[in-house]
Amino acid sequence: MINRELIRIKIVQLTYAYYQNGNRNMDNAEKELLFSLAKAYDLYNYLLALIVSITQEERHRVEIAANRATREGTEAPSSRFVDNKFALQLEENKQLNLFMESQKRRWEDDMEAVRKLCDQIEQSTIYQEYMNGDDDSYEADREVWRKIYRTLIQENPDLDVVLEEKSLYWNDDKEVVDTFVIKTIKRFDPANGADQELLPEYRDEEDRDFALKLFRSTILNANDYQRYMSESSRNWDFSRLAYMDVVIMQIAIAEMLTFPNIPVTVTINEYVDLAKLYSTPRSGGYINGMLDTIARHLIQTGMMMKTMPEPRPRHPHNERQDNRATRREGRRPTIAQISAQRVANRQQQEPEQAVEE
Repeated sequence: MINRELIRIKIVQLTYAYYQNGNRNMDNAEKELLFSLAKAYDLYNYLLALIVSITQEERHRVEIAANRATREGTEAPSSRFVDNKFALQLEENKQLNLFMESQKRRWEDDMEAVRKLCDQIEQSTIYQEYMNGDDDSYEADREVWRKIYRTLIQENPDLDVVLEEKSLYWNDDKEVVDTFVIKTIKRFDPANGADQELLPEYRDEEDRDFALKLFRSTILNANDYQRYMSESSRNWDFSRLAYMDVVIMQIAIAEMLTFPNIPVTVTINEYVDLAKLYSTPRSGGYINGMLDTIARHLIQTGMMMKTMPEPRPRHPHNERQDNRATRREGRRPTIAQISAQRVANRQQQEPEQAVEE
């Protein structure tokens, strides 16, 4: 589940925190990186568990309404939603239940948020159309939950606040993790029953190694990378660059030099997008030009055995990233701004002590 996009985001955040923290300890910083990535996987499972909690709350409501109908001699409420085949399969999922048994956090502790979501679902057109429909197939049951998630859970500021209060690590994770929850919903197959596999924490060991190698290279070769930046910023005072710009370019250079199979243009595009999210409004264009110049210099001097198109096209307008940046406005500080203090506190622990939230 943890992909390269999420890894890059975490490394930007943790590298920024590393330099803001006076007590720099590489071992603890690497533990913090892996722990931060693990928390994203926790969020993935926690959001799947939210579907189960909503179903259970709706079941409770139906039972109350059914008992009232029996007493009053009125028509019993429909149980179509609580009998949703996808939700029932997810509720029985062995992997999800095993995960939740190991967690201290439970949606039962946030029933006000769950009930509010239930109210929003019941008032939605998606719910009304589903309840009035006659398609009782598994596919229809799975599709209604995909629609509910995309419409009422993925873009839900109230839920975002609840999750941020649960874990500061989740402040920036949800936008990426949401895509994996939706992917998981679409992957569910009734033939698999309770043994349906959820997405693994890492696709393979290569992605975990990518995270550690990129972070180490970024920190251990910082002087060289910053020298490349300084030499390429002829028309700009390097000392006046936004600190986040320096961090982002440093990581991008580390990726270009450490991973020969990743095309230069892919790396540049990824970090230009991150600059739009985490730095100043002008940073994307500036970083695009700087990284292009640095990459060409590294190729021409034989320090990097890669190729680049000539001339390099301008970085395309990325509406998705712009939307994410817009949604970020007015929110609480990102992890890149607040994690430095948290990392500093953790690094006061004994090195062998497990990193815990």
